[in-house]
Amino acid sequence: MRRAAEFAATVRAGSRVGARAMTVHVARTGDHSGVRVGFVVARAVGSAVVRNRVRRQLRHLLRSRLAGLPGGLDIVVRANPAAAGLRSAALAPEVDRALAKALERAGVSA
Repeated sequence: MRRAAEFAATVRAGSRVGARAMTVHVARTGDHSGVRVGFVVARAVGSAVVRNRVRRQLRHLLRSRLAGLPGGLDIVVRANPAAAGLRSAALAPEVDRALAKALERAGVSA
């Protein structure tokens, strides 16, 4: 996702699940071609270097999980300041739990 309207629509219409390091929003779309993912990493997370590292970690973790998801989903991952202090190994279980719970709330079987 790239446009603010796409992010806003997903956040407004999607199911939300909060975790210590992130909040995940999942919304169904009418399009069944694939899964679109967007990341929000605010200045509260840290400096530009820290924010980019967190974004890269989240992107890497989500990329490996996309193959198991059905098409027609929009996902927004909003990083919390706690994500800055976590390594990928500690961030991965949080991503898994939050994503699974958000998909469950959205009524999507993965």
